[in-house]
Amino acid sequence: MGELSREPLAANLGWLLARASYVLKTELTAALEGLGISPRAHHVLKTATQGEYTQTALARIVGLDKTTMVVTLDELEAQGLVERLHSADDRRTRVVAVTKAGAARVRQAEAVAEQIHTEVLETLPAGERRALLDGLARLASDAP
Repeated sequence: MGELSREPLAANLGWLLARASYVLKTELTAALEGLGISPRAHHVLKTATQGEYTQTALARIVGLDKTTMVVTLDELEAQGLVERLHSADDRRTRVVAVTKAGAARVRQAEAVAEQIHTEVLETLPAGERRALLDGLARLASDAP
């Protein structure tokens, strides 16, 4: 028996998105392994560089549940890439602060991710790349 045909799934949006996500995540995971972070940790770290966020706010932005966020932040904190500090606005609240080492790791990871994204998008004709990104951005946004 040869490889199973994917023809029945070729028009299934859910399968196509899941498959594309799986392929990209697999490549990113392998590429980021040398930096000691996962794609999920990279997303959290990159987002945390954009402002002063609580753990809960950061989880909401990145799309992680509370438990996964705690585990991810524990890993990043153990590597010295983030700290949980008291908020300047409310001492009862802790915010996630990216360390200098964390900021350097974000820059490294961004270069790796950009290379992977470029390689993946180059499999499409040039005219389709922007349309794909624009369409996915609309699908992923919270706005109707």
